[in-house]
Amino acid sequence: MAKITVYSTEPCSFCERAKQLLELRKLSFEEINLAKDPAGRLELVEKTGMLSFPQIVIDGETLGGFQELVQADMSGRLAELTARAA
Repeated sequence: MAKITVYSTEPCSFCERAKQLLELRKLSFEEINLAKDPAGRLELVEKTGMLSFPQIVIDGETLGGFQELVQADMSGRLAELTARAA
């Protein structure tokens, strides 16, 4: 199964909705909450080039945030990304 990482902060309604969508699709994920981790936020910017939340990374590939996750789900890309590592 693909390794999914959700970088989140709080409060963040889009973070909650992204996690709910992944759970609805029965996809397990690791959540890394950067609410109180300024150094982690800087590392995330260096890694992905973005500082918005959530950020979803699948097998090292940055998918994007909540809207990109929804688009990937609707287009079938999410299923493709998570199935290719199976």
